[in-house]
Amino acid sequence: MSLFKAHNIVKQYSNHIALDKVSITVPEQSIFGLLGPNGAGKTSLIRIINMITAPDSGELFISGEKLQPHHKEIIGYLPEERGLYKKMKVGEQAIYLARLKGLSTSEATLRLKEWFKKFEILPWWNRKVEELSKGMQQKVQFIITIIHNPKLIIFDEPFSGFDPINTNLVKDEILQLRQNGATIIFSTHNMESVEELCDNIALINKSKKILEGKVKEIKNTYKANTYYIELADLKGNLIDLLNQNYEIKEEWKDENLTKAKIKLINDCKPNELLSLIMPYSTIHGLSEILPTMNDIFIQRVSEDMLNK
Repeated sequence: MSLFKAHNIVKQYSNHIALDKVSITVPEQSIFGLLGPNGAGKTSLIRIINMITAPDSGELFISGEKLQPHHKEIIGYLPEERGLYKKMKVGEQAIYLARLKGLSTSEATLRLKEWFKKFEILPWWNRKVEELSKGMQQKVQFIITIIHNPKLIIFDEPFSGFDPINTNLVKDEILQLRQNGATIIFSTHNMESVEELCDNIALINKSKKILEGKVKEIKNTYKANTYYIELADLKGNLIDLLNQNYEIKEEWKDENLTKAKIKLINDCKPNELLSLIMPYSTIHGLSEILPTMNDIFIQRVSEDMLNK
């Protein structure tokens, strides 16, 4: 079941087409990666979902209803361009922004202080924003984004400005938000974060969606039938043991082990590879090499550019 759908969204600025009939489906209680190079159209789509701008054509739906202004109450948005009032006190500003999201002063104060304590920034409650480090300001904005328990949360580069420890802290909280029922659209250039967090992704390039699906299924689709193998006490040369059905992509020695990446061709199976090698070596390990999301991103965008 989907929480959010965009159907054939078109957006044009002067002579520039930002989105060209882009459609995405975001499953309920999932983390959906919205990916693409700079200028691909991601931010334009995010701004449309948040009703900051309107599409020239196309439709958007939340829980089966057409997107309407009242849906702003169930959306949380952390933009890439951060913006807190530098001269205001942190707690005062957080309460003000939480009240704009429909919370009473007392409820906002209670929830905010719980989150400030969790993120170890409660001692900064009465300090001015300009006194906070960039990372601390990021924590405040993250908290403000999710303080009203939105059903749909949109994070645009949420880890910008965080050190590795705080990045992991925020990743854990994003996973917990999903566990608690939220649906998350997550835009980033960090493919490692996509691997760790996302259930589904859509890849946009030059205003068009060129790939969409479950992360696991996409990785399986783009795998190259290549395996990593570790061998001990190899008798002879590995290349002499194999036939035309195998291609050694890389081979190296590591202490007493022979290691290699071998591509299987002509529909050969891993067991057939093992049967060839076992009489001549002790096999320490065999594992399939799956492409990373970074590999797939580069390959798919490169292919798309060649086809234009």
